[in-house]
Amino acid sequence: MSLGFRELGLVDYEPTWQAMQRFTNERGPDTADEIWLLQHRPVFTQGQAGKPEHLLLPGDIPVVQVDRGGQVTYHGPGQLVAYLLLDLRRSGLGVRELVSRIERSLIATLASYGVSASAKPDAPGVYVAGAKIASLGLRIRNGRSFHGLALNVDMDLTPFRRINPCGYAGLAMTQLADLVAGPVAFSEVSARLREQLVSHLEYAQQKTLTGVMDG
Repeated sequence: MSLGFRELGLVDYEPTWQAMQRFTNERGPDTADEIWLLQHRPVFTQGQAGKPEHLLLPGDIPVVQVDRGGQVTYHGPGQLVAYLLLDLRRSGLGVRELVSRIERSLIATLASYGVSASAKPDAPGVYVAGAKIASLGLRIRNGRSFHGLALNVDMDLTPFRRINPCGYAGLAMTQLADLVAGPVAFSEVSARLREQLVSHLEYAQQKTLTGVMDG
């Protein structure tokens, strides 16, 4: 089965989250898997197990309590978000294996820019020299995944100082634009990540879908 991609541009968080839930709730056994690629307007999202003490000074940036795993994180323009709407029961993928494949997709994408990154077994995400460059947060419902990953490409990182990112006090954050010489084209990063996800998730083909978040 092919993997469909939707390029959604810069969108608000809550309507997108609601669309993910709707897609997951309404999909059937033959519904094709999709990945949504997008950027969010500034928002902090707090996972199901999120502890309020990790929100230090959110200020004027809204905080949304969500149904993914993990603690608090920040989304903003210049960060590439990929929401993975996959039927894990159909593919036979376990959650741990899915996380590993997402991390490997990110590591390969960064390697294509000459950036050496790695995963940590005890802290999901991808890191460069100890600084976090990509975060993961998933929800599995009835064997189907939603939520996904966020890769820092070329953004304002200062809002991360208002929180303990992913629940880790003092965790350094980094981004691709600070690690390579010359400008980084956001659309090119998105295209490279897309190719790596198709490869590491082992889909036979991909297609670009039209329409916006229809479920």
